[in-house]
Amino acid sequence: MPLSPLAAQSTAPLYLIDASIFIFRAYHSVPVTVTDPDGQPVNAVHGFGRFLGDLIEQVRPSHIAVAFDASLTTSFRNRLYPAYKANREPAPVDLKKQFAWCREICRAYGVADFCSDDYEADDLIGTLVNQARALGKSSVVITRDKDLSQLIRRGDVYWDYIGETRYEYDDIAGRFGVLPERMADFLALTGDAVDNIRGVPGVGRKTASLLLQHFESLEHIYAQLDAILNLKIRNAGFIVSQLREHREAAFLARQLTAIACDAPLDQRADNLARRAPDLGALNSLYDGFGFGRLLRNQAERIAAVA
Repeated sequence: MPLSPLAAQSTAPLYLIDASIFIFRAYHSVPVTVTDPDGQPVNAVHGFGRFLGDLIEQVRPSHIAVAFDASLTTSFRNRLYPAYKANREPAPVDLKKQFAWCREICRAYGVADFCSDDYEADDLIGTLVNQARALGKSSVVITRDKDLSQLIRRGDVYWDYIGETRYEYDDIAGRFGVLPERMADFLALTGDAVDNIRGVPGVGRKTASLLLQHFESLEHIYAQLDAILNLKIRNAGFIVSQLREHREAAFLARQLTAIACDAPLDQRADNLARRAPDLGALNSLYDGFGFGRLLRNQAERIAAVA
């Protein structure tokens, strides 16, 4: 017997979008000649709007939210470690303003959006995944960020939308070299150059993977350091020495790489039902951006079946 519409919605997954990946991709792939009537670039907005419309048309999510980053230098991680992400260039001015417009598109599409000065998009997504799990609801995390793989449990999906590949729990280790729940420990050992996190010098991906297969966690590794000498690990003595010397750095790195799943949010996972698009609001935005019929037609198709 088929599920009723209400029951089907209660078992449908929560779709969670890591916005930055798609905004930056649009900014670098959509021509800068896409401008508003005043000549200001709106290429990232156009690309993000097209992506969001494509996703909604493709999967018709009943529950969905988008998480944005506003905390490149202001998150709690910067207070723990001032050098966190210090290697990154600030977003160009013409891109910064487009982030705010992308949030407006989400709202006009009836999609909840989240942003915080203290927490990163990863943390906002992690908090919603945890809330959904407590409700018995699975999540589909749409991203390309390896860090977010640590959130995946059985029933959840890590969706590399750009790469057209979905990874379930059992696929994560094959893709990233470690089980999801050990990803933060893995990155604490190897470091993460993208975020300017050092980790333990001399411990590479293969060694970190072997250590976590045997000891399961950073705490267990440090509780049994001498046992590493009995493993078939190249330069085991050197590895033990490095781990001892850089213990403090390893645990700091784990604080930085672990996603915080207790971020304060203004909406909860049980209140993220997608609403019908507000065509008036969307058309007003698109008028201001000077967009043609492509995105308007898409919004009308979505509204017709919402």
